[in-house]
Amino acid sequence: MSRKSNIPAAPLFLRLVLWLLAAVTITPFLLLLLTSIKSKADVLQGAFALPAYPHFENYLDAWNAGHFNIYFWNSIIVVIPVVAASVLLGLLTGFAFAYLSFPLRRTLFAILTLGMMVPAEAFIIPLYYEVRYLGLINTYTAVIVPQIAMSIPFSTIFLASAMQQLPEEILEAAVLDGAGRFYILRKIVVPLMVPAMSTLALFLFIWTWNEFLIPFILVNDDAYRTLPLGMLFFQGRYTVNTPVLTAGAVIVIAPLILTYLVFQRRFIAGLTAGATK
Repeated sequence: MSRKSNIPAAPLFLRLVLWLLAAVTITPFLLLLLTSIKSKADVLQGAFALPAYPHFENYLDAWNAGHFNIYFWNSIIVVIPVVAASVLLGLLTGFAFAYLSFPLRRTLFAILTLGMMVPAEAFIIPLYYEVRYLGLINTYTAVIVPQIAMSIPFSTIFLASAMQQLPEEILEAAVLDGAGRFYILRKIVVPLMVPAMSTLALFLFIWTWNEFLIPFILVNDDAYRTLPLGMLFFQGRYTVNTPVLTAGAVIVIAPLILTYLVFQRRFIAGLTAGATK
């Protein structure tokens, strides 16, 4: 005996819409992966044509000819200190704005908010002259320090908002027991903020990994270029070899997708923290 579906019409329609949006989102990535394992002759047969056999050598050609081994490690060297320093400094400043009272607190918070709205294009020229004056052109420091400075406003506001969602009873009990500010931050706030900090770290990782303008202006030595810059010059050399070009694009975006898949649960938990308070 067949069993009728208990799903109402409205949720079923919503599911169909979501599945359609998911398909529209995933299809370009699948075509990118498919093209990256094709030969030049397979590409001419159509975007959806399957190759006779996968040409994984395209990835090896892109990795070696495009110097992606250098660009990949440069991106790792830049991303790790930017994310670690931004989360740590955002935790300290976010704690101050969430729980402490000090002069010009509202004014400083407004300045931080304005700092998020200023695009890098507005200050990239003065930044270039300052970095050149300090003799830091073509160094990792020139790429890392400005991105930490750009990340602090968002980190502060993000973590301060998350801290304000924590149960006040726990913090009040710690204060009544005589706990100091550093003890409350280290033993109470930080463990409760792990989901939010993980979400922030993932945001910063994606933004720093994809950052193009700052390394493009402040670095002109191939030994210090990151993956987005390497992809630009690689694209200029391989405009006619589409499979190798798409293999290089997959190399650039693969760490982002893998990182999101690994930390997906923490990312969603951080976004929904406090929603049921």
